[in-house]
Amino acid sequence: MENPVESSLGDDGHARVAVLGEIDFSNADEVAQGIRDVIADWSPAEVQVDLREATFIDSTGLGALIEGYRAATEGESRFVVTNPSASFRRVLSVTGLCELFGLTDQDESVALSSATGA
Repeated sequence: MENPVESSLGDDGHARVAVLGEIDFSNADEVAQGIRDVIADWSPAEVQVDLREATFIDSTGLGALIEGYRAATEGESRFVVTNPSASFRRVLSVTGLCELFGLTDQDESVALSSATGA
């Protein structure tokens, strides 16, 4: 199975976790682990979960994002979801997660100092 996340660390100390494709039962654990790994490896000031290339999310996918949020706050990192599609935004809004995730549409321009597909 292809890795559902791509991670990178910007010169500003912000980590970006790009989610690729679906976030569902088949890969939710890998998405959550990818976020936890970024926090453990880099201790970023901010974790930006970029949903630009995400195509679908189910309840286990929402659970993965919540796990990522918890890991970030425990690691004293800010957790932000960026670039959700209109349908993702609706799901996050209906579930009350927009505010929790600091939802933003900003196209964050992160200068990459290192990258990994792990």
